[in-house]
Amino acid sequence: MGFFKRRWKQILIGGLSLCTILFGLGFYEYYHIQPEHHFKHPPTISSDQVIADSDSDSASEDQEKIKAANALRNIPKLKENVLNILLIGSDERKGQHAGHSDSMILLHADLNKHQYNTVSIPRDTRVYLAGYGYTKLTSVQYIKQATSGSKAGIEAAVSSIMQLTGVPINYYVETNYEGLQSMVEALGTVDVDVPFDVKLTHPWYKENKDKIIKKGTQTLDGKMITELVHERYSLKRVDFDRQLLQEKVLVAIAKAALQPSNFTDLPHLVSTTSNFLIGTNMSNTDILSLGLAVKSLNPNKDIHYYQLTGHSETLYDDILKSNNSQLILDQDNLQQVMTHFR
Repeated sequence: MGFFKRRWKQILIGGLSLCTILFGLGFYEYYHIQPEHHFKHPPTISSDQVIADSDSDSASEDQEKIKAANALRNIPKLKENVLNILLIGSDERKGQHAGHSDSMILLHADLNKHQYNTVSIPRDTRVYLAGYGYTKLTSVQYIKQATSGSKAGIEAAVSSIMQLTGVPINYYVETNYEGLQSMVEALGTVDVDVPFDVKLTHPWYKENKDKIIKKGTQTLDGKMITELVHERYSLKRVDFDRQLLQEKVLVAIAKAALQPSNFTDLPHLVSTTSNFLIGTNMSNTDILSLGLAVKSLNPNKDIHYYQLTGHSETLYDDILKSNNSQLILDQDNLQQVMTHFR
């Protein structure tokens, strides 16, 4: 009888110990997934290779390369619980292994103040790529992917934007048109505040040729969302108007994702991110924690959109070995806007 009592006592103590350990692990995970703890010291994407390549050259060989490296060295870190995320839309098609950075939106998330700033980086912006020379920003990812692989292409695009803007980037999230379509389809449809009539002159799907998406609030499915963010040739201000459309779509997706019916399914949506993304340095835990951070976000009030200005010039492209139209950003405007991303 005494043996059985001792045995049950051992089992009981063991069970309680296991429950205590599991509870402790659960509390640990819960604590560390909370945004104020998880993003206290977010990583900054490194440009060590770019800097190392620049250091290997003498000043007389390539002044621009050394200038680029110095610009990256001098980028300050952000405060605790403040992070910059680069959203990249690639024109990479299914089965391909390289694509151009067709759209780039920089998102600044201040989790202390619950404020979110966004700015579109124009695809035709003139930038310097170490080892190649001057080219359009959209070409940086493509040429590096074609020569050095997918990750190198994304990191080169990120480095170019950090060098251009003078602000650090902690995370990148890349999707393509198929991924964006899948993302919207997972949400059902989204309501977009379309600021002007948009004629689809260069559609992703041939059957949508010359269709018009009317001004006003439009309920759009995944296919039409991809058409909306892709169109630029029919727009009055071309890329600048396309950036505005992309900002409207970003807000619409945020509003749809934060609906109670979708937000409660956040863990499932996070687990299926591979259906939407073709590249990211964010873990599923990072994405889940960020989702918790924005759960009370009001997209109409808490997201502030900024736009960069500049002028187009016909200049020599060192990658394409020919002249093309490139955008020269207004430096005063650039520096003023970037104060909202530091």
